[in-house]
Amino acid sequence: MDHTTPLEQALHVARALVLADLAAGEVADADVVSLVEDSVTHRRWWVEQWPEGADYLPGLVAQDVQDSLLEKYGRWPLCPVCNHGDPHALDVEPELGPDPHWVCSEAGVRVAAVGGLGPVLGLR
Repeated sequence: MDHTTPLEQALHVARALVLADLAAGEVADADVVSLVEDSVTHRRWWVEQWPEGADYLPGLVAQDVQDSLLEKYGRWPLCPVCNHGDPHALDVEPELGPDPHWVCSEAGVRVAAVGGLGPVLGLR
């Protein structure tokens, strides 16, 4: 496997961004990292079929991991903006597009770019 192809580079970037957010939320244990790897494997096939979608990989991998975590562990990442009401997860927007961000749908604000939760959660 050639790790220097643009598709492989895009997959590595998506993996790194999502892992950075998981680490920022202190949930990057082995089981969760396996969820990231499962998503990257699935998305490799997807982007091979549609190479023009490479810019969408960070958001898609983030959504895949978020969905897998919801099924197994609960909501992630929890919104750091809202201090009232029930805890809720951030959403990825756009759902299918470049430059994905974590947003709080309830407050209607962008919280951080995918891969950029560290400073928002108090980590550098």
